Amino acid sequence: MNIHEYQARELLQKFDVATTRGKVASTLSEVEQIASELGHVDLVVKAQIHAGGRGKGTFTNGFEGGVHLSKSPAQAREIASKMLGQTLITHQTGPAGRVVNKVLVAESAEIAREIYFAILLNRAIAAPVIVASTEGGVEIETVAAKSPEKIIREQIDPLAGLQSFQTRKLAKQLGFESSQLKNASKLFEGLYRTFVAFDCSMVEVNPLVVTTKGDVLALDAKFNFDDNALYRHPEIVAMRDIAEEDPREVKASKHGLSYIGLDGNIACLVNGAGLAMATMDIIKFYGGEPANFLDVGGGATEEQVTEAFKILIADKKVKAILVNIFGGIMKCDVIAQGIIDAAKTVKLSVPLVVRLEGTNVERGKQLLKESGLALIAADDLADAAEKVVAAAKGK
Repeated sequence: MNIHEYQARELLQKFDVATTRGKVASTLSEVEQIASELGHVDLVVKAQIHAGGRGKGTFTNGFEGGVHLSKSPAQAREIASKMLGQTLITHQTGPAGRVVNKVLVAESAEIAREIYFAILLNRAIAAPVIVASTEGGVEIETVAAKSPEKIIREQIDPLAGLQSFQTRKLAKQLGFESSQLKNASKLFEGLYRTFVAFDCSMVEVNPLVVTTKGDVLALDAKFNFDDNALYRHPEIVAMRDIAEEDPREVKASKHGLSYIGLDGNIACLVNGAGLAMATMDIIKFYGGEPANFLDVGGGATEEQVTEAFKILIADKKVKAILVNIFGGIMKCDVIAQGIIDAAKTVKLSVPLVVRLEGTNVERGKQLLKESGLALIAADDLADAAEKVVAAAKGK
């Protein structure tokens, strides 16, 4: 689950992480009011979408950039008028772009230096790790590729937490002056407390800045949350903006399905994330392109299978569907009946390739054979991939 920049700022402020003053607005009158409340200061107006590269993006109305400086409330209103309700295209949104429904109006900071700072969950060592660099304001992947020696890593003991000596060491490694060490350490501690309190898998601040006055501020933050812990954080769940998500993914989540839309034309319905990944890989191996990742889980019901088929055929790019089931907890005859009912309910108009293996597989195959459905049976995964790629190509 992703959240907007203004929401991330709200979470950070709960743990006294220093940032600039600002509020979110969804109308032009709100923009002007917030700008007036901030007083006679330079302002920044930032489009709020779930994508990076906003500053270098382009609106479909021709307006350049989703981040602009402003000198007055009137100018802030004029800038926002070219953003609100408009579609912003960045390198992360794809050509379709995202509609901007909100803008952040905040006090502008006079930046002297930019720093990258993130807290991540390192699953290999089952502990949080800090990744930081003096090269802020750019993607950390770029720094890793060009100047890996400039990346600092600091492992955190999950029981002891982030210690004061670690924050001081990090501050010195990142080049903070003596007068800034206390504020930098306090900010690092606040970020770690935020990471722990909200069950985050990542808190990334890019950039973390030092202003010309020597203040240390978190200007822009990105959060990733552990979805399995969201039940403990209704306040985080309430921040979800489904308007920023793929409608198919939203619909799938309502039925307990894990779905991610892709750009191919071969739809996949699989049980188990690992098997789903392997299925997509082998489709690629045989020359096809998967249209999605769809994991129905180990205990899918007939209703869930039907909803899964509805989501798959709603994608107009889909030319064929591959069902790949390995029945362990999930019984093949249950999936088979679900396929039959779903196919009859949604009236499939594309070729359907089915590969079943595992518990009650013979019963499952018998049900499919007696169903009268025009499906293509496959003996193994390689056979299924070859057949579905051929079917998608109309062979």
